[in-house]
Order: sequence, then structure tokens, then C-alpha cells
Amino acid sequence: MIILGIDPGTILTGFGIVHKNKNTIGYKTSGIIKPSATEELSEKLKFIYTELNKIIKKNNPDIFCIESAFYGKNVQSAMKIGYVRGIAMLAAANHNLVVTEYSPREIKKAVVGNGAASKEQVQYMIFKLLNLKKQKLKYDETDALAAALCYAVKSNPYTKTKNSWKDFVKNNPEKIIE
Repeated sequence: MIILGIDPGTILTGFGIVHKNKNTIGYKTSGIIKPSATEELSEKLKFIYTELNKIIKKNNPDIFCIESAFYGKNVQSAMKIGYVRGIAMLAAANHNLVVTEYSPREIKKAVVGNGAASKEQVQYMIFKLLNLKKQKLKYDETDALAAALCYAVKSNPYTKTKNSWKDFVKNNPEKIIE
């Protein structure tokens, strides 16, 4: 399974791709989409959309994860991030990807164990969890990788607390003794 995570922004949009094979999660690639600062918002959105389509076509992910919007002090910034989220989800939908959204707090809790973790703590855990040694990654990349890891952790049948015994039996037939 290949999971694409997105950290949306109009100045920098981070993307991170991990692959999951049973209980093993590994780093595939990550990067930054950086539209020109002098462009109008509509041109920035078009650039981000085009670049996301290229990333999706090149990496062929199965799952698309994006950080949900949250309201900060600046309503205008929140709206612009909402636009980027919209075009990112449109790109994913056009490629028939499963789209999942996680709040920043939920992502931090899944990766660091603390929903109020700092960007530095998230970045540190990304390096540890994905065994990245001498990589130079921006916070936007590690935040995107954290979104992808959030899905990987939450999709693990052993971490779900809402599963019934019936679900467990269905997902683990080899563990049943008759």
C-alpha cells in the first residue's frame, strides 16, 4: 500500500509518501510544492493542482491523507488553506484515491503520542520512525509524512479499539483454533 500525505499551504505545500507492507512502514519520497510568490492566488492553486497530479501519476498511491483545516487567528489564511485542501482533494478524487482527513492534533497524537507536539517533535519522530538518517527535510515535508503515517497507524487492525470480536476473527482467520 502506498500512502500520500499532504500538508496544505499556499506558500509551501508539503507532500510525503510512505509504503506499508503488513506491519512495516517505509519512506518512499517527499518534497515541497512551491508556487511563485508573485502569482495571483488562482495561479498558485493551478500550479499546486498540476504538481499534485504529476506526483500522483508518478507514485501511484492507494490512499490520500490530508490535514484538516483548523481556525487560527487569521481567517484569511484559513480560507486560503481551505482552497488548497479543495484542489488537493479534487486531484485525489480525479485519480480515484481514497481520501482521508485528520486534524493536526490527531496526526501529532498518532506520530508523537501527544496531540500538542511541536513541529520539531513531529520531525524528530518522523526521522526515527522512518529510519531517515542524513535527509534534509522541511517541516512541511515531515508534517505531510506524519499525515501519511497517521493513516498507516490507524489502519493497523491491532490499533483499532472499536473493532468487535467478529471483525477480529474475520481479519485474523489463522488465529482461530477449532
